Amino acid sequence: MSVNDPKPAENALPRELTRPVHVGNVQVGGGAPVSVQSMCTTKTDDPASTLAQIGRLADAGCEIVRVAIPSAAVLDGFQEICAASPLPVVADIHFDHRLAIEAARRGASALRVNPGNIGSWDKVDAVIDEAGAAGIPIRIGVNAGSLDRAIDAREDLTQPQKLVQSAVSFVRHFEERGFTDIVMSAKVHDVPATIQTNRELSRLLPHVPLHIGVTEAGTLTQGTVKNVAALSVLLSEGIGDTMRLSLTADPVEEVKVAWELLAALGMRRLHPELVSCPTCGRCQVDMIPIAEEVARRLQDVKAPISVAVMGCAVNGPGEARGADIGMASGRGEALLFAAGESIRKVPEERMVDELFAEIESRFGEKGEA
Repeated sequence: MSVNDPKPAENALPRELTRPVHVGNVQVGGGAPVSVQSMCTTKTDDPASTLAQIGRLADAGCEIVRVAIPSAAVLDGFQEICAASPLPVVADIHFDHRLAIEAARRGASALRVNPGNIGSWDKVDAVIDEAGAAGIPIRIGVNAGSLDRAIDAREDLTQPQKLVQSAVSFVRHFEERGFTDIVMSAKVHDVPATIQTNRELSRLLPHVPLHIGVTEAGTLTQGTVKNVAALSVLLSEGIGDTMRLSLTADPVEEVKVAWELLAALGMRRLHPELVSCPTCGRCQVDMIPIAEEVARRLQDVKAPISVAVMGCAVNGPGEARGADIGMASGRGEALLFAAGESIRKVPEERMVDELFAEIESRFGEKGEA
């Protein structure tokens, strides 16, 4: 830790001790809320499609978006994207340091580079200098496939040890050049290795904000499970300043899962919490499609409330007593309740509409607080 960094506060969480780094208007680190990121799957030389996807990501709650720069041919499109994007845009660069330099000049809010595949230190240093001149941060991204070559060749080290040693060596080099506007990530597809690596990075680099996530995690179901398994541990320990939950799926799904994770941990909430029973033999209605319909419509509600959907009119309000508002179904009708107290009974065919009418009346248009 630099002598210029503040002394750690007693009992502070690791994320409260990292340096603040600004990616556009989003603060990463320094105790800021854990931010949600994703990456575009569109072609960067198609600005219209890319901006449309960024718009959908922003609507879902994404706060930082990454865009690939595979060649110089996409730089004009990248510049157009940066100029019109509602979110700060991170340029994702591999192999060619000249692309990183040009992206910084074309409006990138940050650069993501892996020094392990950029080449010589002279090339890395040229990127550092350009980022410094542009006043933008660099995310140093290390993964199992592109480590520091000398460290990767060592057979006495485990994969997490290689990731950590590579990351630490890169950070030290950047800081020795006077560049401290750094976010660090070290990613692998294995859950235990992800946890072990980030715990050690937090210990060895307590001042550097960490971007966390499981890379190459898989499709929607498997990828969600792996990311949640790893990140719930790290986030609950106070480790991680920003995150991307990589999924082989529409990137909007990454954002949705990220917010659900933050909400489940009690850290941040974008949409209401849905409390729904798993159904049983007492249930008098087809609960699964009803709960799914409520969940879908809650995506348009902007209020940090809890909404219960229960299948038993007798026990429902009691079981969901902590919910702000909800309904409990019975034969042919449902009971609306708020804070565990009954409001009125409504017919089964109207129960979802009546629930949302009650949400609007209590929390404003579309539930906005």
